[in-house]
Amino acid sequence: VIRHRDVRASYYGVIDKFRLQVSEQSQRKALGKKEIIATLLPSAKEQQQQKEEEEKRIKEHLAESVFFEQTLCQPENRTASSGPSLLTVFLGVVCVAALMLPTLGEMESLVPLYLHLSVNQKLVAAYV
Repeated sequence: VIRHRDVRASYYGVIDKFRLQVSEQSQRKALGKKEIIATLLPSAKEQQQQKEEEEKRIKEHLAESVFFEQTLCQPENRTASSGPSLLTVFLGVVCVAALMLPTLGEMESLVPLYLHLSVNQKLVAAYV
């Protein structure tokens, strides 16, 4: 267990290296070694606060520039897609319709014979 006892904001992002050496208890000769790189990061709560402060500073800085004011006033031309695409919905409807068609070999059906699907075709439709 490696513990960092002196945690300060000034140490965030500092890279430390640890070397692990494996050897038998009775011998001094090392069987192997590995260097581990560790970076001290702020906690999620501190990181969120830092992001909010940074965003606030950026917004205050950009509020002074004319460019920021112009981009705020321009309407957004892109439409936000909410939900599945039209192709996905169409494909889903086709697959459900394929599953409702009769299987090859069913004699008592009002559906024409060329619309009878094999079991493999229905499995593909079910998978899709």
